[in-house]
Amino acid sequence: MYYKFKERLQSQWQLQAMIWPSIILMIVFSFVPMLGLIIAFQDYSPLSGFIGSGFLGLENFKAFLGDQDFYNVLTNTLAISLMKMLIGFPLEIILAILINELRLGLFKRISQTISYLPHFLSWVILGGMMISWLSSTGLVNSLLLSMHVISEPIAFLANANAYWWVATFSDIWKEVGWGTILYLAAMSGIDPSLYEAAKVDGAKILKRIWYVTIPGIRNIIVLMFVLRVGSVLGSNLEQTLVLQNSSNVLRSEVIDSYVYHLALAQGDFSFATAVGIFSSVVSVILLLIANFLTKKLSDSSIF
Repeated sequence: MYYKFKERLQSQWQLQAMIWPSIILMIVFSFVPMLGLIIAFQDYSPLSGFIGSGFLGLENFKAFLGDQDFYNVLTNTLAISLMKMLIGFPLEIILAILINELRLGLFKRISQTISYLPHFLSWVILGGMMISWLSSTGLVNSLLLSMHVISEPIAFLANANAYWWVATFSDIWKEVGWGTILYLAAMSGIDPSLYEAAKVDGAKILKRIWYVTIPGIRNIIVLMFVLRVGSVLGSNLEQTLVLQNSSNVLRSEVIDSYVYHLALAQGDFSFATAVGIFSSVVSVILLLIANFLTKKLSDSSIF
């Protein structure tokens, strides 16, 4: 067996030469840094290092689970992420179907390009646009006033209760077009004869979508759903840092920004690492639960 492995290794040395640099980079930058997770169980000090810092056990985990601010942060994270998923996830599928049904090639390509463009703009740019548009004298208030929907301007980003909706719809606007790529790729692989057979049977466009298109992309829908559930605790940090202010911080602080402020602003690396580990463990559990449920309900899963 050893000689067979050695012969195969020698015969594939070109492929090995290509793959080993990637493996080394993954080990150095992805696995070795995981040793730093030990600081979640320590009273870590950069001056003392891993060895010199005192061991606290689970005290950091008990501290944040007993912190009232953490439960507010957790509520914000879950609310914003679930709103993004419940509204944005179906919209990605609907937009992909609409683009796929376009028959004019030039218009179809233009529509795809326009829907993709916001994804390539950073949140620094988009955040500045949102702050301008949502100000008391901005575009949104001007439109609502001209349509007599409101009687006086609304300071959207200064209203903590409105932040969840602002974060949700601004993120959807940025990412919904990009999220259609996998669905459009899956639709391109559907056998055209299925559509022709449906037409012969008298199926109109909505029935062709329901009985041909959606079943044809079911596996991709399941894959994306499970991945979205697994990342439900990972709200967009860049979006939060750009749109957050002292007026909406009560509803805008999410786990990622909470960890960022604890680690970099306050220097409490141990506490921040403990919160990060908790978030990662819960995300894995949610991923497994979502995969189990989709496998039971649709006999389709990612693993």
